[in-house]
Amino acid sequence: MILLASFLPLAGCGWSSNLIATAAVGANVGSVATIQRSPADAVYSWWTGRDCSIVRLDEGKSYCRPTEPKPEPPVFCTRSLGTVNCWEDPASVPGSPRPVADGPAGLTTEQEADRVRTWP
Repeated sequence: MILLASFLPLAGCGWSSNLIATAAVGANVGSVATIQRSPADAVYSWWTGRDCSIVRLDEGKSYCRPTEPKPEPPVFCTRSLGTVNCWEDPASVPGSPRPVADGPAGLTTEQEADRVRTWP
């Protein structure tokens, strides 16, 4: 496209205002379709290091993606006779009982990288 546009002045046609408007609209539409932001959004996002897009505004969100807070540590719960006891501080649990849930206690490195990622 750029190569074709560079040969246009050689044909004697010049750059009419309609051609410039068509190229600008085409660049905006193609950019929003491929990277979900306009060229101006891409430059602003690159400059600030934040993920900003006019598409987010159209979805009713803020212009720039907010930084996600670190998740709260999970509550430590243990089995008891007929019930489950949950502890805010696992160090205060008497003995060393097994927790009820054997899930992860934090984010993986990939999840943490996605949480704090910037654009691009």
